Amino acid sequence: MLVNINGQFVPHEQASLSINDAGFLYGDTLFETLKARENRILLMHEHLDRLELSARLLNFPCPRERIETTLRQLAAGLKAETSRLRLTLSRGDCSGFILPEKESGWFMLTAVEISELENNERESGAITVLAPNRRSNPLSHLPQMKRGNHADCLYAADYARQKGARESLFIDDQGSVLEGSSSNIFAFCEGKLTTPPLGHMILGGIMRQQLFGTATELGLVVEERNFSLNELLEAEEVFLSNSLVELLPIDSIANRKVRRGSIWRDLLKTNRQRMGI
Repeated sequence: MLVNINGQFVPHEQASLSINDAGFLYGDTLFETLKARENRILLMHEHLDRLELSARLLNFPCPRERIETTLRQLAAGLKAETSRLRLTLSRGDCSGFILPEKESGWFMLTAVEISELENNERESGAITVLAPNRRSNPLSHLPQMKRGNHADCLYAADYARQKGARESLFIDDQGSVLEGSSSNIFAFCEGKLTTPPLGHMILGGIMRQQLFGTATELGLVVEERNFSLNELLEAEEVFLSNSLVELLPIDSIANRKVRRGSIWRDLLKTNRQRMGI
């Protein structure tokens, strides 16, 4: 594992966190999960754009230039074929409910080796379950963000693992499917590539946005609208997306098989061409 705190590389066993840090006490952090192929970070600018927007909305310290420089230094030291990078921002130490000054903020980068999703895993498709809990957003007056207060997704993901599934899908009180614990969801219905609209519950995924452009390049109509679980089960095909898996078809939802198609193959191939991988 590589660890860098505020631009300084440190041995991972020596990396430490203050017990008064706002992230430790209240989960008040922002983060991004990025993927690297060898020494190249994929969609780096898009991830930093999203992080910077969230930081601006929450008045978070976000020294983008320093972070970008450090990301490039980190990438140069990667040895694995595929790596997962985590970028975390914190405000620093706080006293009670008083937010610290921006000068006390810090950022941390970590990198670990991961295995690329095998083609047979995509062909087999993902087993998914319905999350037992609800998706939440403590800052419901703002769009959904990648904040350290991420326990709803953590518990949903753990539930999926307990059930031998790949992903948990969140459904709201109106019966609309929202997203997975770590993914956005797409369905191909009636000739349209459909995904739930962004809002205070659904994260604007980087790969989600990337696939919009890919679909347009392929001549597909993209539609953002709410859909129910039954609509998903009746769709021509359904798949998940995030920056690490890129695109992963769903095979079943809550022990119910979904229809399988081939649009995902064209999207994956063209998307990789657009990303230069």
